[in-house]
Amino acid sequence: MQIIPVSGKVKFPITLDAGVWIFDDRKIKLEDAFNKEDQLENIEENKHTFSSDERFNREVYEATNDNKPIPRKEVDEIFKNTYVMPFEPFYNNVEVSDEATDAILVQEDGNEIAISLDQLKQSFLLFSREGKPLKEDGPVHVYFGDGSNRDNPIKAVKKIIID
Repeated sequence: MQIIPVSGKVKFPITLDAGVWIFDDRKIKLEDAFNKEDQLENIEENKHTFSSDERFNREVYEATNDNKPIPRKEVDEIFKNTYVMPFEPFYNNVEVSDEATDAILVQEDGNEIAISLDQLKQSFLLFSREGKPLKEDGPVHVYFGDGSNRDNPIKAVKKIIID
């Protein structure tokens, strides 16, 4: 299952569906993820943060069908690459409480790993290897934005708790 709940000391708990990110414009190729210049450009281009009023208006009044056909060449390219999703837009949307001090990454085996809120905010979630979902050690791997765990990401993360 590709569902990752984000809960805890947040104003808006959310559920992430990594299974649909392959067609999300915010995704980044893993090899480009640790290039700070590319990261900032991609995040700014695809910023999706809304206040609660804006979120309501967008979902209720401004619902549109943005499903545009994707050219076959682009689809073929998508399914050849390994992708990560920046966590920052989701972090901003949940509106973390001022009382929160860290984040707990819960793995499939129940193991819990505590990281700082800043590490979480700047992290990348690997969700696709060569265009396919992570089956054996997924649903996502967490890479720190500074690349410090690039060779040893936190694997099999199934839940994120803001504590």
